[in-house]
Amino acid sequence: MSKVEVGPNEPLEKALKRFKKKIEREGILKVLKTRKHYEKPSEARRRKARSSKNRRRG
Repeated sequence: MSKVEVGPNEPLEKALKRFKKKIEREGILKVLKTRKHYEKPSEARRRKARSSKNRRRG
């Protein structure tokens, strides 16, 4: 679980921005998006193969 300490005179918007950056760096949003819908095992294999092919190419 990610936490962000808010300073005594820090605006809430600034703390929220830091929280969003932290979540993005940890990859939590990516995991949530992938788990939002069911993915068939064949689709997962196809997606993984495509991503590895792109990594090898570039």
